[in-house]
Amino acid sequence: MNESILVVEDEMDIGRLLQMQLTNMGYQVDHVLSGEEALSLLNKKNYQAVILDWMLPGLSGIEISQLIRKIDTMKNVGILMLTAKSDPQDVVEGLNAGADDYMTKPFSADILKARMASLIRRLNRQTGGDNQKNTNYSQESDEVRVGPLRVSFKTYKAFLDNEPMNLTPSEFKLLTTMLDYRGRVLTRAKLIEEVQGEGITVIGRTIDTHVFGLRKKLGPHGDIIETVRGIGYRVKDDIS
Repeated sequence: MNESILVVEDEMDIGRLLQMQLTNMGYQVDHVLSGEEALSLLNKKNYQAVILDWMLPGLSGIEISQLIRKIDTMKNVGILMLTAKSDPQDVVEGLNAGADDYMTKPFSADILKARMASLIRRLNRQTGGDNQKNTNYSQESDEVRVGPLRVSFKTYKAFLDNEPMNLTPSEFKLLTTMLDYRGRVLTRAKLIEEVQGEGITVIGRTIDTHVFGLRKKLGPHGDIIETVRGIGYRVKDDIS
């Protein structure tokens, strides 16, 4: 692993802790204390991802995220917002500003590790760094269209035949994960690894319950999720 990550955190102790934890995970990590320093480094060095605090001196994390998304040379940089702001409207604002993922403080090192690994894998698939990339996806990084399904990662909403689907966070993550690996069988353990995260807890057979609920909400299209007996699940590769 040689992915480079930039940590933007004005509290020195937290920044150093993040740098140590991520370095122990195998990443190359730089730490800066302000948004201005972050933008300067991003213009000089290629980073796969940025861990971004919201409340910073000078430019806020929201402003930095918006600027990153407007600069062509940085459009493939992943953004994980890590902040003490935990209200639902804060999460929505952070994601709408361009963040790929959102975590709140205090945070678990294990969850940070899982979320960062998931983000890096997703970025690699989008940029062709992972030869498992599903080439049937829309080229728009914020949205996936597959057959009757349309999923927006920006608004965290899914649509079926252009009608909004009322999905739980677990169902949304499960659906997007299976679409991301469309045509491939995912074990229950793999699905738990991908879906587990802050605010989402899945264990063992609860995956089956979530799949059942998801199929029900897919209605006549529920059979796009196939059960592979004794192994797990797969989304069909020939959705129409």
